[in-house]
Amino acid sequence: MAAAAAAAGKGRALPLLAVAAALAAALLYRAPFSKSLGGEGCSLLPQDHFWIASERVVTLGRVGPAAVEVKGGLINAIAVGDYRSFVLRRPLLDYGDAVIMPGLIDVHAHLDEPGRAEWEGFSTGTRAAAAGGITTLVDMPLNSFPSTVSEETLKLKVEASRDKLYVDVGFWGGLVPENALNPSKLESLLNAGVLGLKSFMCPSGINDFPMTNSTHIEEGLVTLAKYKRPLLIHAERIPDVESDEGIDGELDPRSYSTYLKSRPPIWEESAIRDLQRAMKDTKVGGRSEGAHIHIVHLSDAETSLQLLKDAKHNGARVSIETCPHYLAFSAEEVPDGDTRFKCSPPIRHAANKDNLWEALLDGHIDMLSSDHSPSTPDLKLMEDGNFLKAWGGISSLQFVLPVTWSYGKKHGITLNQLASWWSEKPAMLAGQKNKGSILPGYHADIVVWKPEAEFQLDNSHAVYHKHRNISAYLGKELSGKVLSTFVRGNLVFAEGKHAGAACGATILAK
Repeated sequence: MAAAAAAAGKGRALPLLAVAAALAAALLYRAPFSKSLGGEGCSLLPQDHFWIASERVVTLGRVGPAAVEVKGGLINAIAVGDYRSFVLRRPLLDYGDAVIMPGLIDVHAHLDEPGRAEWEGFSTGTRAAAAGGITTLVDMPLNSFPSTVSEETLKLKVEASRDKLYVDVGFWGGLVPENALNPSKLESLLNAGVLGLKSFMCPSGINDFPMTNSTHIEEGLVTLAKYKRPLLIHAERIPDVESDEGIDGELDPRSYSTYLKSRPPIWEESAIRDLQRAMKDTKVGGRSEGAHIHIVHLSDAETSLQLLKDAKHNGARVSIETCPHYLAFSAEEVPDGDTRFKCSPPIRHAANKDNLWEALLDGHIDMLSSDHSPSTPDLKLMEDGNFLKAWGGISSLQFVLPVTWSYGKKHGITLNQLASWWSEKPAMLAGQKNKGSILPGYHADIVVWKPEAEFQLDNSHAVYHKHRNISAYLGKELSGKVLSTFVRGNLVFAEGKHAGAACGATILAK
């Protein structure tokens, strides 16, 4: 047995009687442990110093038996192998063969508050996140009102989140024409604590979040370089000359193929071609050295992906995310009129989906995010079924772990890959050096789940999003049930129950 910890040297032998007594005490907390749960505080457990263990712990680059010591909100020690001699004096939550891995970090979520809490809101959004094993969210600057494009609007968002967070939440700011060419305005927003910036290269659909062009982006990167924070880009751009793939005015707006033709892959390709100089500027010795371009929700796995691979190969600081809905669904299976599947860029054909999986497995796509983008049901126009007029966005926050696992199994994904895509690399993007891994000194942000447990996402399944009926995943059979979620050592969700108080932290860059 090996151990990695501040307290690794404490595994000395104890008298047999003490061992028996300690193990007997530990059995009181053997999962499932619903009778032990309770309280109105930040955690469903009364202790802030305890061990959790299982036969499958994802840590130190391996998956195997281990116990993790949690103390004061941090991971204090890890006992790898036959861990029982390390857990003699504290309560033990033994999860058997369930998987213990780093909590998910979702760097792309729209929580819509202040101003549009009827779409989602901090309370329901973070409750759904906790139920899905997500321990940290980074909230997008738009779909709330006002959009987060200044120091003042960031303060409004932070204030709106007070006493509503069940998980930790950070914030992206917006790069818009109003601040892109004004370094003092951008610096004020960055100094206020946003973790980076987000921009759109096409109309966003939100009036106070206008699109940027390549000049805005290039100038914004110069400011971001001083802070070494990323610029997240919605990379769709209406081409200067529309291709013949555009839609015919006579086509049925209820047909998904009509919507798919309205946003062809050339939109993504056109945006990425327009970013060539900006990406080059991020190279060593470039005008924006130290800055970082992150392409959000990549859908086109052909020319757009190849252009980004080339930029990476040539030394540009570029990363790429895609989303579970692009990996789970294909255009061929989207029912006509079912606007729950509408998102931008759109879900493309099955061959494209397979290419996205290949790129993810090969490391060309770096990470995953939910792009949880809900709205009120009336905006989805589900009765009318008009894809061209319905609000776009996939409601998914609670489901991304089982969805990724369920659809990834046939591609042979591993638990270590899952932790990389959903925890380690997102933590790096968001500048969270003490999150994303199960290591001593890191935040005790942990999800415990059963990959083999199958469930039907039907009307009997508890869903914590504000509007359950707008999710495209309803009705699906999935594998991967979340048992427990810990945020900074607090057990915030277990066996269908949330902690009594919302004690998640707001994350502001310093």
